Amino acid sequence: MTKSKYDEVLRRLDAAGAAAPRGRLFHTSFGPADQLRVVDVWSSQAAFDAFGAVLMPILGSLGIDSGTPDVQPQHNSIRG
Repeated sequence: MTKSKYDEVLRRLDAAGAAAPRGRLFHTSFGPADQLRVVDVWSSQAAFDAFGAVLMPILGSLGIDSGTPDVQPQHNSIRG
């Protein structure tokens, strides 16, 4: 997605009270401004699913195809 659409998604999530969803442990976006990618780490599938109920309509309203999330189990996490 583009940087401008990503920024609009963040604005709408904030307006919906979902800017810092329960269960999201880490979020980053990266890549060129016209092809941003997003990685999130969640505490559980249930937390991810609850956020998706808010996120997916926002993405759809902006014409963003989220594709199929690549859900993987986490083996380890090391913080600085």
